[in-house]
Amino acid sequence: MAKTSPVEFIQQVRAETRKVVWPSFKETWMTGVMVVIMTTILAIFFLGVDSVFDAIVKALVRLAQ
Repeated sequence: MAKTSPVEFIQQVRAETRKVVWPSFKETWMTGVMVVIMTTILAIFFLGVDSVFDAIVKALVRLAQ
């Protein structure tokens, strides 16, 4: 594999960075809102699942006593 000099590496990085299409402020904001919404929905879902399993385990422990 050919080695590149540090200067050439930086030039390549800058050239690739120019090709990046950065999201707009609106896209970034909407993506952030969607992440918060989905995280909240998943947290509520897993709270429900955990509560169900907790109730099952407590019922089984009561039966074993």
